[in-house]
Amino acid sequence: MTPRLTSEFRVKALLRRVHDAGGSAMVLAKGDAMAGAILIVALERGQAPTCWERDFAGTGITRCGPADTDPQDVDAYWRRRRQSDPDLWVIELDIAAAERFAAETIASN
Repeated sequence: MTPRLTSEFRVKALLRRVHDAGGSAMVLAKGDAMAGAILIVALERGQAPTCWERDFAGTGITRCGPADTDPQDVDAYWRRRRQSDPDLWVIELDIAAAERFAAETIASN
C-alpha cells in the first residue's frame, strides 16, 4: 500500500501556505482527519465565493457547487454537502488565486 498524506495534514499545509502569503484561511467545518474530502470555498477580498474540490483522479481540482456566486447559495451548498458527508472538510480561503493554492496543496500526491 502506498502511503498517502492525511486530509488533516493537507488542510494544515493549505492554511499555513495561505497565511504565509498574506491571505486569510479558516476551517468552516472539520472532517475526518485521515481521509475526509476537502471542499474549498474561495473568495477574493470577501467577494464572489466559488467552490472547488479535488477531482476523482486526485491530480487537480474541479469547480463544484452553485453556478452563481451568491454567498447564501454557496453557504447552503456546503451545508447540504456536510449533511450527506459528515467527513467533509470545508475550508474558506480569501486570497488572490485561491484555486492555485488549493490545487498545489490538496491535489498534489
